[in-house]
Amino acid sequence: MVRPTRSLSILCKEPSIMPVMIKDLSKKYDLMVPRYTSYPTAPHFNDSITGDIYRGWLEGLDPQTPLSLYFHIPFCDEMCSFCGCYTKIVKRYDPVADYLEVLLEEIDLVARTLPARFKATNLHWGGGSPTMLKGEDWMRIIERLRLRFDVPEDAAIAVELDPRTASEEYIQALQLAGVNRASIGVQSFDDDIQKAINRVQPYEMTAQVIGWLRKHGIDHVNMDLMYGLPNQTTEMVIREAELTIGLKPARVALFGYAHVPWMKSHMKLIDENALPDADARWQQFEASSAKFIKAGYKAIGLDHFSLPDDEMTEALNEGVLHRNFQGYTADTAPAMIGFGASAIGQMSQGYIQNISSLRQYRENIAAGTLPIERGIELSDDDRLRAHVIERIMCDLTIDLDAVCEQFDIPKATFVPEVEKLMPLSQDGIITLSGNSITVTESGRPFVRLVAAAFDAYLDSGKGRHSRAV
Repeated sequence: MVRPTRSLSILCKEPSIMPVMIKDLSKKYDLMVPRYTSYPTAPHFNDSITGDIYRGWLEGLDPQTPLSLYFHIPFCDEMCSFCGCYTKIVKRYDPVADYLEVLLEEIDLVARTLPARFKATNLHWGGGSPTMLKGEDWMRIIERLRLRFDVPEDAAIAVELDPRTASEEYIQALQLAGVNRASIGVQSFDDDIQKAINRVQPYEMTAQVIGWLRKHGIDHVNMDLMYGLPNQTTEMVIREAELTIGLKPARVALFGYAHVPWMKSHMKLIDENALPDADARWQQFEASSAKFIKAGYKAIGLDHFSLPDDEMTEALNEGVLHRNFQGYTADTAPAMIGFGASAIGQMSQGYIQNISSLRQYRENIAAGTLPIERGIELSDDDRLRAHVIERIMCDLTIDLDAVCEQFDIPKATFVPEVEKLMPLSQDGIITLSGNSITVTESGRPFVRLVAAAFDAYLDSGKGRHSRAV
């Protein structure tokens, strides 16, 4: 049974005198909170942000601002039952080809709106599945981008890749287009779990595609795994971690399956009775994490791991790790422009999200109108809390006194939040020293709860979220 959303106000209840055993914390704090890939989070976006407002934001950008560009390809050839992304199932290429034409027009529209030809230092394709694009179309996109933006030779160009639809010729096309990082969706290597989530992808297939990537010079390979899947056991996730380590990815994302059938109706195909409970999920996360750390990977924030020489590890060590809608990132560009249906962008003024309806998205672009559906303009308090939440999610530590000094606000500003966190301190999830907060290593899986204490929107009644662990 899916538990109803529970407010973080439970944290304000009187803490126990004796610390709770860590294995019991997953049950005690089995709450539903955001993943904090933004703040405010997407459920709090609204329709007050229009295309005209976004146009003003774009026109006001400083031409020296480096940009990060995100492109959403909302198509797959079949629906994975676990998927939380915005996508459409298509069996023909015609809808994809038509969409690509509109996407190219949006690139032109945004470029004409900007006050100059901007440098784009990071390019990321997500979905759906960008692998739905034909190989020859990748060069068309890159050529258009290089025409409209200054894309330096060392730009990070990343693609989310589905091994089930990738051939060696396709990998070659990506390499020719300048792609230098690929994220491989795996979720699980277990045959029965793959069938339960409608994503049959044998280990040999994944290994072959990774081999092709490296053969053709795309050496930066990330892999996505999941725990908390139907009928998944701790023994299974240990084996999956071992197989993944054998493939030597530079980065690994270990996501907890977020069962949100009220948002994604296809998740109703997953048997809720087969989902691991809170304690089992915690054990799976801990066992898998231990494998990656023993193999030399550095734990990054909530659920990522990277090799010591990877840019993400370096960003963590230098205190410049960030978190956005793609998760943890070494991308330091201060502005992100989203292209494609449902794509989200981020400017200094706030967040913007494109129209999700493919028909309306196409009609807006044809009319020369920026296809904005919703967003949110940031207040000073939003920026303050966004900073605190991002640093907690990335660094797992924060000095609130230093933050108050940085933002020129009274040091007593966060007294209520620190009081909320007292139970987490009692239970060993964090340590409190004055106004300095540090998430303990055993408390790492609960970092979203720590961040949630600073979320002024959490109890406003908007949105339902996934489980904290």
